[in-house]
Amino acid sequence: MPTAKSRELERLRRKLGIELLWIYLLSMLKKKPSHAYVLRKEIEERFGFLPGNVSVYVVLYKLEKHGFVKAKRQGNRSVYTITAAGKALLKQAKKELQNTIEMVG
Repeated sequence: MPTAKSRELERLRRKLGIELLWIYLLSMLKKKPSHAYVLRKEIEERFGFLPGNVSVYVVLYKLEKHGFVKAKRQGNRSVYTITAAGKALLKQAKKELQNTIEMVG
């Protein structure tokens, strides 16, 4: 019987973590606007993994490029806010994840 430390579960956690970083970012931005650095730390606290320094910035840049978040400069930092398109994408992503859970249920 596989243990919680099996390779398969470790791979699943990794895939559900960094591969889906955009979902975590959108879900946090839905609650309140934030800086990338703060988002990174909150991901570690809330979801149990710490994305690389650059990863959060790259994903936020891509989300902004596609209109899912907006960045506003505050001093030398950018504050990110989710857009209506980002909220719609997050809703669709949650539905897709729920469908997957039900299929394997």
